[in-house]
Amino acid sequence: MLARFRIPKTILWAANLFGIFLLIFTGFRLATFLAFRPAEFGITDALPSFMMGLRYDLRWIAVILLPVVLLSSWPRLSPFFSSRNKKWWTWYLAIITFIVFFFFAAGFGSFSYNQTPLDAGAMNFAEDFSISIKMIWQTYPLIWMLLGLIVAVLFFRWMYHRSHWQVINRTDGKGIPHRRKVFVLSSLFLVFLIYGSLSWPPLNRADSFRFNHSFKSYLAINPLQNFIATLRLRKPDYNEKKARTVFPVMAEWMQLPDPTDFSFRRETGPRSTSFESRPNIVLVQCESFSMYKSTMSGNPLNASPYFDSLCRQGVFFDRCFSPHFSTARALFAILTGNPDAQLFKFSTRNPEALKQHTIINGFEGYDKHYFLGGDPEFNNFEGILKNIKGLQMHTGDYFKAPKVNVWGVSDKELFLAANDLFRKKDKPFFAYIQTSGNHRPYNKSIPDTDTDFIRLTIPDDELLKYGFESLDEYNCFRYSDYCFRKFIEAARQEEYYHNTIFVFVGDHGLAGNASPMYPAVWTDMRLTDEHVPLLFYAPGLLAPQERHEVVSQIDILPTIAGLLHQSYVNTSLGRDLLDPSKKNNFAFITNTADRIGIVTDDFYLTRNINSGEELLSPLQKGGPTYTAAQLDSLHKRLSIFTTAFYETSKYLLMNNDRD
Repeated sequence: MLARFRIPKTILWAANLFGIFLLIFTGFRLATFLAFRPAEFGITDALPSFMMGLRYDLRWIAVILLPVVLLSSWPRLSPFFSSRNKKWWTWYLAIITFIVFFFFAAGFGSFSYNQTPLDAGAMNFAEDFSISIKMIWQTYPLIWMLLGLIVAVLFFRWMYHRSHWQVINRTDGKGIPHRRKVFVLSSLFLVFLIYGSLSWPPLNRADSFRFNHSFKSYLAINPLQNFIATLRLRKPDYNEKKARTVFPVMAEWMQLPDPTDFSFRRETGPRSTSFESRPNIVLVQCESFSMYKSTMSGNPLNASPYFDSLCRQGVFFDRCFSPHFSTARALFAILTGNPDAQLFKFSTRNPEALKQHTIINGFEGYDKHYFLGGDPEFNNFEGILKNIKGLQMHTGDYFKAPKVNVWGVSDKELFLAANDLFRKKDKPFFAYIQTSGNHRPYNKSIPDTDTDFIRLTIPDDELLKYGFESLDEYNCFRYSDYCFRKFIEAARQEEYYHNTIFVFVGDHGLAGNASPMYPAVWTDMRLTDEHVPLLFYAPGLLAPQERHEVVSQIDILPTIAGLLHQSYVNTSLGRDLLDPSKKNNFAFITNTADRIGIVTDDFYLTRNINSGEELLSPLQKGGPTYTAAQLDSLHKRLSIFTTAFYETSKYLLMNNDRD
């Protein structure tokens, strides 16, 4: 039809390409909607996201086509000037299509993996390319995926050729002039689409977060836009002036001694309930130990019966939260006592944040050990561990057992090797054991040699109903419980066991359906990502307790230090959970979807960093009744504290290196 208006061939071709790319971009968004939409989220709910997403898509289609139109304003560079030009321009489009498809595939994988859109946080894994690619290789049919991608790209290159031929077929012999002004006007139109708005400011990433609904925002933003826009957010960002301004709020909530002295350093003497026996400490960071998937939550699939029995014999906190969704961030939070509040880059990967004070250095007279079945260079675990003076590393090739997958030896072999070292010790020790078995590739995490572990078969609909994505994941979770049993059974045979405090904590949870176990807010607001079990287990030392207050990973080391009969220096935001004078139960949460929030015993306040929108959600059914005025007052108080905690956390990332 455009040919009737004597439009130049290149512009006609660009119009056809525009339609092809619009089909590709829209198809990806539709596939994302169909594959990952929450229950009860229909197409009418998604229409605003599709409309907003169209603006982002038009921007990137314009970015792709602008070189074709702009450079073709010089006839010798037009794809219709020569067959060589046609070849170069179609290869340009094929390469661009490959890049687009790669980002879409990565975006689909990001949704599948953690149910958030692709962002610059993916660079954390690109920095560990060798290990990451091995994990992908062992988890997914990578060869078939790449072949499919190549076939798709070649198919679309054929479409570009065909479209080029169709334009020639419709226009040859009609004497359509080149007319540079048409190219200029077309280029200006594409620039307008790139700008993306009728007013100032131009379209930006934050516009997608105007919806007060995570999935609507995730559906609207496309992977290219989100990835490029978040690259700049990988740099440390803190403001000391803001941190000083909010310090009185922090001092009130944390019961700091002097609200006028901008310092988190406090020296704490031994509690009356601390142990003079100088107990050993074994701290276990449990991979993907999601609370709602466990037996302790009441999940009827009963995936962790042994750990459940341990919880009934120890001090068990059933409402512990990790500050962030990531293994590296969990290691950082536990060791430093502060949340890793840098949104799109692990602080273990940030040289400026690596120098940190840790309470572990105050454990005088203790040997210090770290165990990991694989490579501590992954996500630079070893960088943050270097803050522990005299730490003995037992990783990778230290273990005699064969590796089961990219993460190294099985968790059972990890535990048994640690136990073998512990039983030879003749002085107190602190040990940090980091498991990695409960992780993709789930189908390669259970050694065939563990024949006494019996895999169970559960119908798919039952698995999905209770939060498991696959049978392999379910059995992998159960295998973790099997490994805990093997460890404790072996330890009970040794002398050190009777004077040892075992601390188990999940490094993070996993998104999924927790509604059979918890109110809807836990699933809808993604609390499942951070909700983990926390257990202090020491029969003969600690009386069993089931604790229901909200606590955080950052509280673990101060609590351990409080059990030892010695003074310690704490410079962090963590607190002793067993201190009888403790008040104000809370946990700070942040994640790569640009949300921060505070969890209390009764409420979860969440804020979208981009839009500033806040939501206060009750966490329990049948909880206390509040008037509108009381809720408004509580909302304001939690909002102020959320700001204070966030600004303080960012400040301490760069300023927690003082002993």
